Amino acid sequence: MPKKLKTIIESSITTVVITVLILINAIILGLETDLYFASQFGDALNWVDKFILVLFSVELLIKLYVYRLKFFYSGWNVFDLTIVIIAWLPTSGALTVLRALRILRVLRLISVVPQLRRVVSAIGYSIPGMVSVVGVLGLIFYVASVLATKLFGIHPDPYMQEWFGSIGASAYTLFQIMTLESWSMGVVRPTMEIFPWAWAFFIPFIIITSFAVLNFFIGIIVDSMQVAQTQDETENELDNADITMKEYKLLKKQLDDLANDIHQLRNKLEK
Repeated sequence: MPKKLKTIIESSITTVVITVLILINAIILGLETDLYFASQFGDALNWVDKFILVLFSVELLIKLYVYRLKFFYSGWNVFDLTIVIIAWLPTSGALTVLRALRILRVLRLISVVPQLRRVVSAIGYSIPGMVSVVGVLGLIFYVASVLATKLFGIHPDPYMQEWFGSIGASAYTLFQIMTLESWSMGVVRPTMEIFPWAWAFFIPFIIITSFAVLNFFIGIIVDSMQVAQTQDETENELDNADITMKEYKLLKKQLDDLANDIHQLRNKLEK
């Protein structure tokens, strides 16, 4: 029975069914936010939502039965279990806010679709490199914030005080400039009306942060995507090798049994 259930639960058909159910559940949760659909079909949507949740729970129970403790060795299984448990929490009284967390079930697509899993794995692999880049970016921001406060915050103009009056205000303004959100007409040009040479500060800052440092993030993520893909291919090769070894052992056992039967038959004939 466990082997049959494992074959069923790991089949491509089951994966497609679970994926379709997740998408249907996401559509239902979206329709519930519409006043018209909520008033006209609220009960039906709620019943379908509960039915899908039951199916998700049955799937996880089967996995727990098949894999036993090995179920918890996979982070994705724990992720799915956590989401389903949150979905079963009561949504009345003080826990009404948890009703909104039902949308987290859509995140199960990440664990079901291999391509999405690879992207999330790549983000995980890229975290150490990102931490280093964030550290460098933090140093740049701190130095630039202190300089901006000293250079522009000393002016009594109200805009200069609002944008660069303190290190916190300077950091926020520089973050806006880094994102290129109204950086020219909103901040830099008004500053240049008071300090004509201000471009010499802002242009290098934008080049370093917006183009150089942020491109490091892209490079790290691309490299991590390649690592994640390589790891998936390696795991698939190991799985195939494991299957081949099992087939070899099974064939060897059958040959040994056949040889033993022939030996016993020969002994009987000799007698």
